[in-house]
Amino acid sequence: MTEALPLLELKGLTKRFGGLAAVNNVSFKVREGGISGLIGPNGAGKTTIFNLITGVYKVTEGEIHFQGKPIHNLEPYKIACGGVTRTFQNIRLFKNLSVFDNVYTACHRSARYTLLDSVLRLPLYWKEEQRLKEKARSLLAIMGLEERMDISANNLPYGLQRRLEITRALALDPKLLLLDEPAAGMNPDETEHLMHLIGEVRTQFGLTVLVIEHHMDLIMGICDHIHVLNFGCTLADGSAESVANDPKVVEAYLGAEEESSNA
Repeated sequence: MTEALPLLELKGLTKRFGGLAAVNNVSFKVREGGISGLIGPNGAGKTTIFNLITGVYKVTEGEIHFQGKPIHNLEPYKIACGGVTRTFQNIRLFKNLSVFDNVYTACHRSARYTLLDSVLRLPLYWKEEQRLKEKARSLLAIMGLEERMDISANNLPYGLQRRLEITRALALDPKLLLLDEPAAGMNPDETEHLMHLIGEVRTQFGLTVLVIEHHMDLIMGICDHIHVLNFGCTLADGSAESVANDPKVVEAYLGAEEESSNA
């Protein structure tokens, strides 16, 4: 039986900044419908890989394929329109806009009216605007933010700001959702709620998820496959269990056990 094509595949991916190789010959696959983790110590090249996948950085060497097609030379907006959406390590909401408007604005990527329809306020414009408002309200309801839709995004608790950022990403109708340290700054309770949320989002929206995270409880709790980086290179790749028990991974995170005859 022929193996199904992965949704995302990196082939020999390399990114150099001057003489520094931030990512060096990295290859891995992300299967459709799964939740995959991308982990490694600080400076390992994780966010650089996200920036390469989304077109923020251009590839020095190697290829990135999404749904079997190369995307490594495309502009960021074309990659986003093709179904790859991300969140950021530092929350990037429209903080002076309401919760509703943050999501409603993102919904306009799927607007079906033309510039002429908009300028002349033709019937299609009003019909589409109503559809997009309903889409925004539906997403906020699914994500538990409906009662806060009129609040300024800046006034949301930190954990709910993260939830709103994910909701806004979902408004773009992605096939692949990239989450860059979604649990950063969260307390243990918020992190646990986030774990359940990511699983629910994957199931309800039929998404594939690739997540960068330092919280190992979250990674091990939700990921069915994990790719480990160290100094821009692949260190390990496999199931959560195999990665957790890999001596090279343990050493990279905790340091090599030092032998000493001193008391």
